[in-house]
Amino acid sequence: MAVTQAGEGTVGYTLGDGVAVVELRRPSAGNALDAALRRGLLAAVRQVRADGDRVRSVLLAARGRHFCVGQDLKEHAHALETRPESAFDVVREEYNPLVTELRALPQPVVAAVEGACVGAGLGLVLCADVRVAAQGARFATAFTGIGLAADSGLSGSLAQAVGPSRAAALMLLGDRFDGGEAERWGLVHRVVADGTAAEEGLGLARRLAGGPGAAYGEVKALLRTAADADLPGLLEAEAVAQERLGRTEDHRGAVRAFLDGRQPDFTGN
Repeated sequence: MAVTQAGEGTVGYTLGDGVAVVELRRPSAGNALDAALRRGLLAAVRQVRADGDRVRSVLLAARGRHFCVGQDLKEHAHALETRPESAFDVVREEYNPLVTELRALPQPVVAAVEGACVGAGLGLVLCADVRVAAQGARFATAFTGIGLAADSGLSGSLAQAVGPSRAAALMLLGDRFDGGEAERWGLVHRVVADGTAAEEGLGLARRLAGGPGAAYGEVKALLRTAADADLPGLLEAEAVAQERLGRTEDHRGAVRAFLDGRQPDFTGN
């Protein structure tokens, strides 16, 4: 079954042998998160809920060379130009519900990463319980590169994954890191050969689907209690920060520079 029609610009959803596979399907754009992809992902997560006990585990994967290059900046630039007062409504209306519902799933979620995984794409991956990355995967927070702070819960989930000091450096400097570094830092569970992340991830998802589902649900609930004590507050704080920064010339200029293929010139304004 599919949450949306199969093809470019959609999210695929299939369920077999207890494993729900949620696949980003916008490969020609690096699976950049436009409105259709964001809404398709939320619909897929809600389909997992609707399928109930038929789903024993979930695999989050992507079609093409890259897992997700983050927010679609062409779409965002258009919103800044045509409706600047509501350009950041997407954080509260789409990203926050997606992160909240994905992290709340009782079933184990496995993420499989190939290629680029940046910005909100990294935020989505950090919603998973078990993460597999190809050796050549490339991660980055990316937000400060366009004059923004994080959304998608990344402010908390990255610090939980790699520690507050390294998270601060990654958020502020925006440096890229590969699959091997992600494994050493504890961000991913396993690094595999390029081109095999989805296969390895599916194997782990099938293993989890054959395990004690009730125990997994309790494990996840306890981990959420420890890690997500104030997730709603964090998501709202991120949304407020995005709105403030969205009014700065640094952000607007950086988006224009990105789309023009040049380096931004930040002034602090």
